[in-house]
Amino acid sequence: MAGRRAKGRREVASVQHSEGDRRDFLYLATGATAAIGAGAAIWPFISQLAPDAGTIAAGAPIEIDLAAIPDGGQIKILWRGKPYFVRSRTEAEIKAAVDVEMSALRDPQPDAARVKEGHAKWLVIAANCTHLGCVPLGNQGDYGGWFCPCHGSHFDTSGRIRKGPAPTNLPVPQYTFISDTRIRITGAAATV
Repeated sequence: MAGRRAKGRREVASVQHSEGDRRDFLYLATGATAAIGAGAAIWPFISQLAPDAGTIAAGAPIEIDLAAIPDGGQIKILWRGKPYFVRSRTEAEIKAAVDVEMSALRDPQPDAARVKEGHAKWLVIAANCTHLGCVPLGNQGDYGGWFCPCHGSHFDTSGRIRKGPAPTNLPVPQYTFISDTRIRITGAAATV
């Protein structure tokens, strides 16, 4: 009988050890499931704190293909929520902009300071009138540049104020030529 008890105890001991392993496994499985569930429940709250794709994209530089803009034509783009003009100037428009007497300008700035060296054909400017922020119309006005119909400001083919209430020229943003037919705008135009 003593042998049976010893044998029975061994069986009980091994059964208890086996039940302990199962209990430990169940605790671990339950804890892991709870942790995954808690993570899944909290994730939407954490992810909503991140900026949206529009905000991330708004700070990125923008590249513009110039090949599609005909001579004398322009495009208007939106970058960082603000409009910009990219204009392909004709030889006559460039000559008119270069030949202006600086004393005739309200905000004197030579054409060469408003375009990139070797790329006088391309003018990139902010598309908001410096008077009250209206968007001027291209290829119009007394000087063939832009005309703001809201308050009557006239800009020449270099985006310089020539007539009307606007106090300063249309600002030029920071941009670089990637190739002869492609630019990258990297910084906003200086505000007035």
